[in-house]
Amino acid sequence: MIETMNESKTTTPMPVPAPEPVRRVGPPPPGEQPAMLIEHVTKRFVVGRKKKPVLAVNDVTMSIRRGEIYGILGANGSGKSTLIRLISTLLTIDGGRIEVFGHDVEREEMAVKQLINRVSVDAAFFKKLSPHENLAYAARLYGLDTASARKDAIRILARLGVAEKRLSRPVEQMSRGMQQKVAIARALLTSPTVLLLDEPTTGLDPRSKLDVQAFIEEVRDSHDATIVLTTHDLAEAERLCDRIALINDGRMVAEGTPAELKTMVARDHGMDPTMDSVFMTFTGRSLDDDHEDDDNHDDE
Repeated sequence: MIETMNESKTTTPMPVPAPEPVRRVGPPPPGEQPAMLIEHVTKRFVVGRKKKPVLAVNDVTMSIRRGEIYGILGANGSGKSTLIRLISTLLTIDGGRIEVFGHDVEREEMAVKQLINRVSVDAAFFKKLSPHENLAYAARLYGLDTASARKDAIRILARLGVAEKRLSRPVEQMSRGMQQKVAIARALLTSPTVLLLDEPTTGLDPRSKLDVQAFIEEVRDSHDATIVLTTHDLAEAERLCDRIALINDGRMVAEGTPAELKTMVARDHGMDPTMDSVFMTFTGRSLDDDHEDDDNHDDE
């Protein structure tokens, strides 16, 4: 006699996915401290033989929420890079005020510097030294443990697609994209609360650009960082930015989420709702148009 037994089936519970990071879009509500507060900020440069004053930043006001990726778009010479330099204390303000988590950039400069780091399109290195040596130097400047900083740098660069074996050659022998990835790693070594990215993907090849964009999203979500991004890539701005400010001739001419800006253009101007039409509508020129005084005050 053959006995049959019904085997009880056991089911393996499906893993519960980690919750998506909460995205807080929009200006800080009443009672919430902004990550960055910019109020009526003005910056002038004296240029040319006639010593003509030029308003690079003209009465700009912004309130940026903690955890946002906040984009600043503008054509060459619009004032966006000058604004980044004012936030990072590299330039002095002529009028208005800027606060980073409540710290005034002029009265509390050192406190602000401890909260921020900046990556620019023209990141500076000791070109004869290797990335390892440049990053070790940066770690010592910030009082970091060199060995720990080296491990962190290797981890960050690996996430950006840079193998450890490539980090011993001189920086001058690395491509523009590789150098920019090293600059991002250097900025993140200090675990900044606010990360200022001034055209971080300009000049990168498509693969490197995608690596950097994905990493920017990861940094915002995993490090609770607030990121201010300037870019000439409208698709990049739409992908990354929670809100966007458009700057033209030093003034902020529009602000909103990418969807809000496109809705404004479609509703008020009857144009196709794309970021290109948004940019042209609010600035009246292309991203590559230069301001007549660009070369004099070295702003993009």
